[in-house]
Amino acid sequence: MAEVEEEGRKPSEEFTDESEIAFEDRAPLEEEDSEEEPKLKYERLSNGVTEILQNDAASCMTVHDKFLALGTHFGKVFLLDIQGNVTQKFEISSVKINQISLDESGEHVGICSEDGKVQVFGLYTREGFHENFDCPVKVVALHPQFTRSNYKQFVTGGNKLLLYERNWLNRWKTSVLHEGEGTITNIQWRANLIAWANNVGVKIYDISTKQRITNVLRDNVSLRPDMYPCSLCWKDNTTLIVGWGTSIKICVVKERNPTEMRDLPSRYVEIMSAFETEFFISGLAPLADQLVTLFFVKENSDQMDEEFRARPRLDIIQPLPESCEEISSDALTVRYFQDNECRDYRLEHAEGESLFYIISPKDIVVAKERDQDDHIDWLLEKKKYEEALMAAEISFKNIKRHDVQKIGMAYINHLVEKGDYDSAARKCQKVLGKNMELWENEVYRFKTIGQLKAISQYLPRGDLRLRPAIYEMILHEFLKTDYEGFATLIREWPGELYNNMAIVQAVTDHLKRDPTNSTLLTTLAELYTYDQRYDRALEIYLRLRHKDVYQLIHKHNLFSSIEDKIVLLMDFDKEKAVDMLLDNEDKISTDRVVEELADRPELLHVYLHKLFKRDHHKGQKYHERQIGLYAEYDRPNLLPFLRDSTHCPLEKALEICQQRNFVEETVFLLSRMGNCRRALQMIMEELEDVDKAIEFAKEQDDAELWEDLISYSIDKPPFITGLLNNIGTHVDPILLIHRIKEGMEIPNLRDSLVKILQDYNLQILLREGCKKILVADSLSLLQKMHRTQMRGVRVDEENICESCHATILPSDMAKPFSVVVFHCRHMFHKECLPSSGTIPGVQFCNICSAKRRGPGSGILEMKK
Repeated sequence: MAEVEEEGRKPSEEFTDESEIAFEDRAPLEEEDSEEEPKLKYERLSNGVTEILQNDAASCMTVHDKFLALGTHFGKVFLLDIQGNVTQKFEISSVKINQISLDESGEHVGICSEDGKVQVFGLYTREGFHENFDCPVKVVALHPQFTRSNYKQFVTGGNKLLLYERNWLNRWKTSVLHEGEGTITNIQWRANLIAWANNVGVKIYDISTKQRITNVLRDNVSLRPDMYPCSLCWKDNTTLIVGWGTSIKICVVKERNPTEMRDLPSRYVEIMSAFETEFFISGLAPLADQLVTLFFVKENSDQMDEEFRARPRLDIIQPLPESCEEISSDALTVRYFQDNECRDYRLEHAEGESLFYIISPKDIVVAKERDQDDHIDWLLEKKKYEEALMAAEISFKNIKRHDVQKIGMAYINHLVEKGDYDSAARKCQKVLGKNMELWENEVYRFKTIGQLKAISQYLPRGDLRLRPAIYEMILHEFLKTDYEGFATLIREWPGELYNNMAIVQAVTDHLKRDPTNSTLLTTLAELYTYDQRYDRALEIYLRLRHKDVYQLIHKHNLFSSIEDKIVLLMDFDKEKAVDMLLDNEDKISTDRVVEELADRPELLHVYLHKLFKRDHHKGQKYHERQIGLYAEYDRPNLLPFLRDSTHCPLEKALEICQQRNFVEETVFLLSRMGNCRRALQMIMEELEDVDKAIEFAKEQDDAELWEDLISYSIDKPPFITGLLNNIGTHVDPILLIHRIKEGMEIPNLRDSLVKILQDYNLQILLREGCKKILVADSLSLLQKMHRTQMRGVRVDEENICESCHATILPSDMAKPFSVVVFHCRHMFHKECLPSSGTIPGVQFCNICSAKRRGPGSGILEMKK
């Protein structure tokens, strides 16, 4: 809970003009530096008010949107502007002014004093009501619309509640609204409702229906009503807030259901909230759905048992149905608070503005809601710079006293003081924006504290760019201490930010001391690339075997520069190099590559192999050379190459394969050259693989080969078993069985014979099945053809005779006619057909017969 602090003064001390009021924590057990932000800010109303209160004392005050009206104990009324300057002064009485009332327009004022004087007049015309009563008048209230002629009404309160109305004769008519319950101490008029408080309680009167609505009794009758007066405040046209002693009630005026009226008023009051407070209430004011409450505080002294007057408190509370929640609480050190009673304090507020005036006899304090500038002030005071910066950015249109960039600079300074250089540098991006001067100042500051590395990654490098010297200074700093960081900056920064030649020279100087440093070499290559000296960059990349060499070649079309570096590229990464060379054959010819790789046959083989895979016909002139390369470096792919190549010299290939004793390749070449017997012989004799021999014989499908195979295998039982298992579908097994010598032991003979029988049965079944399918299909097709030929044929006037080419139907359908329609759909007049042929009674279509389709070939005779 915050406090407004001021040193206590003796009554004889002179006032000083203190416009600002400081805060501190009130409770002794709480931390001195509260982390809870206050809700209100305070300042003393000074200027003319200071002079007035030096010689007089405030007794009451009324607040209007445009001005203030202050009444004093010496019977004077001052009109003040909102800064406290006196604009008008009225000498009303020689004793205390009890109440000042203004209408909503601020054009009329009502004043009452302790000597019974009541004056109601216009501020711009003194015509009005002036009356002296024989008893003190405590309160006066004008109709809110008093300026309008229909509402020239006001009420006064002393021992009675009197209503004054001006009639059509311009005379004032007086009515007694209430009496007999003691002195009336407070009146509040809102719209058609008048609320007043006397010794018994609070009443509400409806001026439109001339009915008293309710009576809200006061709770603590032991308190003197003159010492602890009632506080009344209208929140809106139907909500009245009542504070008396330590009790607060929120009352709502509601319309009564017509069916329940009978003799009751048309309105009634419902108490929505009622609760007790810790201290005595001196004033109330609404703040949205909360309450601003001025408390008079009495506390017990630690040294004495008696009570003493403490500083008044201004609290913001959240009303609940039966209790309240404290939102904030400020103790105010107003002047001479030690001498004041509960009745000496008042709380007034401006409608539509969050301004609250705390009035005491010798001091007037203005409380106002803290705005965004105040919120930022508090955050900066608490060193919550990040939150302050965020708040300023969000509300930059509304703040008046602060500048977003200045707050940001304060935040950066704070981070630097803390030693959090990285965060400070990161904030520079956001705070400094496009202000080049600020950027350069910050860079030099970071240089002074030896933290250039921290700010390097956040320097502007887009539309806004600093002087090249700034970037070069940072690069030189990294080059001295951090090669990796230097390389990172070179990769990330565009080359036009700095003088490229100067940095190249600096790197070269460092390489003289450390010529094998790969980081510096790579960075130098990148710098050469920025400078478009690609040949030098390429040399370094190749020397380092750097992965970016291929990207560099492609990006900058450096193929002419690598014609003499093909071996280096292949040594670095054969796959990538070959793919690049093959993808760019138009830039580096195959002949050139073969020439460069002539002394490195293993690399030449990789290149020619991939070339052959892409296109069997490209590089055909190198197929003869490839035979030896495959034989030397890649035998598994030799046979596929021999199979796929149509440009390979078979004699040369056969010679190489025979020299190296490549049996499979030799067998293939012999078979391709037509020497199948020799090939089969090699399979049988050198490979001794009956399955391959059988497979080879099947591929060639030559009876003589089968005979040679049987002859070679007849004295080799394992071969006979293999033949018995596989020969059945190509050669009659009986031929093999008859040639087996009696008494020869053949492994798995029984299984082989069973398999032969099974294969034979399977063949029989397949033939029978095929025969059944063939017969069924033939019958089905015959039936289909028969149905088709038996269908009728449409003949109309569009058809013509294929012989005379006249219309097939006569123009006169009544005459007899004869038409012959064949199954081939050719039509003739009967008389146009030649006589029957060799077969009596059978006619053929001349057209189809001429085409040699044969008699009856798709012919159907049809007469009409």
